[in-house]
Amino acid sequence: MDRDRLAQALMATFLEELEGHVAALNRELLALEKAPSPARFAELMTSLLRTVHSVKGASRAVSEGIIEAACHRLEEVLAVVQRLGRASPELMELCFTAADALDDAGRRLAQKQGLADSPLEALLPRLEEAARAPESVHRTEPKRAPAPETPPPPPPAPVAEAPVPGVEGLPVRVSAQKLDALLSRSGELRVAGLRMEGRVELVEAVREELHQLRLRLTGSDEVVARRLETRLAQLGRTLAADRRTLLAATSGLDEEVRRARTLPFAEACAGLERSARDLAHAAGKRVRLEVHGGALELDRSLLQNLREPLLHLVRNAVAHGMETPAARREAGKPEEGLVALSARLLGGRVQVVVEDDGRGLDLESIRERARARGLPVMEDAGDARLIFLSGLSTAESVTAVSGRGVGLDVVRSQLEALRGSVEVSFEPGRGTRFTLDVPLTLSTLRVLLVTAGGQSFAVAGESVARLLRLGPGDVRVVEGRRTWATPQALVPLATLATVLGLPASAPRQRPGAMVLTSGEQRAVLVVDEVVAEQEVLIRGLGPRIRRARHVTGVAVLPDGRMAPLLNAASLVRAAEGRTDPVGIFPAPVQKKLRRRVLLADDSMTTRTLEQSILEAAGYEVLACVDGQEAWERLQSEGADAVVSDVEMPRMDGFALTEAVRGSPRFGRLPIVLVTARSKPEDKARGLKVGASAYLVKSAFDQTHLLETLRQLL
Repeated sequence: MDRDRLAQALMATFLEELEGHVAALNRELLALEKAPSPARFAELMTSLLRTVHSVKGASRAVSEGIIEAACHRLEEVLAVVQRLGRASPELMELCFTAADALDDAGRRLAQKQGLADSPLEALLPRLEEAARAPESVHRTEPKRAPAPETPPPPPPAPVAEAPVPGVEGLPVRVSAQKLDALLSRSGELRVAGLRMEGRVELVEAVREELHQLRLRLTGSDEVVARRLETRLAQLGRTLAADRRTLLAATSGLDEEVRRARTLPFAEACAGLERSARDLAHAAGKRVRLEVHGGALELDRSLLQNLREPLLHLVRNAVAHGMETPAARREAGKPEEGLVALSARLLGGRVQVVVEDDGRGLDLESIRERARARGLPVMEDAGDARLIFLSGLSTAESVTAVSGRGVGLDVVRSQLEALRGSVEVSFEPGRGTRFTLDVPLTLSTLRVLLVTAGGQSFAVAGESVARLLRLGPGDVRVVEGRRTWATPQALVPLATLATVLGLPASAPRQRPGAMVLTSGEQRAVLVVDEVVAEQEVLIRGLGPRIRRARHVTGVAVLPDGRMAPLLNAASLVRAAEGRTDPVGIFPAPVQKKLRRRVLLADDSMTTRTLEQSILEAAGYEVLACVDGQEAWERLQSEGADAVVSDVEMPRMDGFALTEAVRGSPRFGRLPIVLVTARSKPEDKARGLKVGASAYLVKSAFDQTHLLETLRQLL
């Protein structure tokens, strides 16, 4: 190996070691700051000195004099701390600053930049001053018995980089890129194994065709056909056996590669405690961060993608949720706040929870900011999800960590890119809880293949709650929007082609649909056809396609074709409030006779307005002043549909609807309630008593009324 290549290899090894040493420095300094017992103090000091000494020796090997000098000075500072038996706040801050400067130096070297004028070089005079003048730095510190002197630790023994013949269990460094490539190849082998299943079926189909042909042959032709049929049967059995062997070997290889790629969940939490500590100190708060389930082994790429969302949530908890020590005392809480992270497996998914014991969410402030931006506010606990919208923040001023309204929007976007979701819950004055749900693996996935607008798409099977065949009675219109009516709730409904901006297919009598879930939210998407459910290999969109609406990746199908992998969470949000311009069901044949609409409203102004709208659209209108008159005229004169207010004297709209639905003659008559009542419980009651559609006057649009009647009739 020539000198340049050797220098590059040494630098790469040094930078990898430096990253680990900086993480160890932060971890041990945080433990030291918590005023440990004398025995633990001595243990931490020994470990800190050994770490700094290792960095100093390694930097000398790669001729980085500034890092070597800084580590030498830092050793002297740590010796002062060891001699005093306690770390003062001033020296702790200096040590943390040195760790940050070493981290910055590593990034500069990785980018082939020099360390001249770097933060590490600027820190050298402060380190030298602290090492030479410990008395002035610590004149407020009480005198303590000096800790026993610890001899300087010896430099660490070199770690073997490759296995030694005959010796097992030695660690081997393998780059992340090589593991990613190996996993990709194992995924392709799995797809090839699945593709062989189709080949086996093809051979069996050819054998069956040959069998039918043989039955029509005679003589020597029949003998040749029989021989070919036998050979095809043998080939089919051999292919089937090979397929089983290939899939078994591939599954084993896939499992071993995944095991090699796994890291403990605590790796994704590395650096969070330091970030929480620095942010709390700057805001005059006291915060403790705990990690539960840190030993849970997860895929390395999943952990890497979770780092930034977890950092956003921890910083959000400290900056927004945590109170000052004085405020916590007044609320009867400990002065030190708690931010806890936990991870657990739930089937084929991972659930990560970030919770704090702070003040909780200010729901009224969230609603106020949302209204100011023109966003819909539902006045229920679901409004807490508004905090995930871009640009919405409840911070009073813009700081380095809050006030711009981008942090939680980034969290949601990044989790959806992982085919995951995030939900929030809180108790006022007690704390906030964020629940992250992500798949256990990012490389293979069981998907549902559907078609819409003449194209094929894949949807993660775990996001599909159920499949439906819709009939006209399953769909209700509320405020001009289609919904799927269930006993528990009204679920938004839209066609997948409309959501994706594709040409709509012709309406059908019983269209197929899928119920998608994203956290606690649901939506029904009507599709042209449900093709199959199968396991596929997942590929990213690549750097050239940075943002594709509703698409999170590409599914490689067993036959080699590719289908866009749709983002279920994005589809659910898009379906809420989507009004399809075309019908789902075929329009009935129009009769030449004018349709008669029974109109009931006690307000003369509203009644006159609605009557003019209906008559202009070609309907014959029977106008009534209340529900009682409407019920009497319906029985005597009949009608094709009923449009009614809710709040009326003698008989209100709910009672009128119940009376119509209970009538053998008019039980199937379309009923549209037009009312000022907009609360969810009023809408639920209206649909429960049998209304076909529910329109709110505050959002009244004559096109919604006419379109609703057209669909119902």
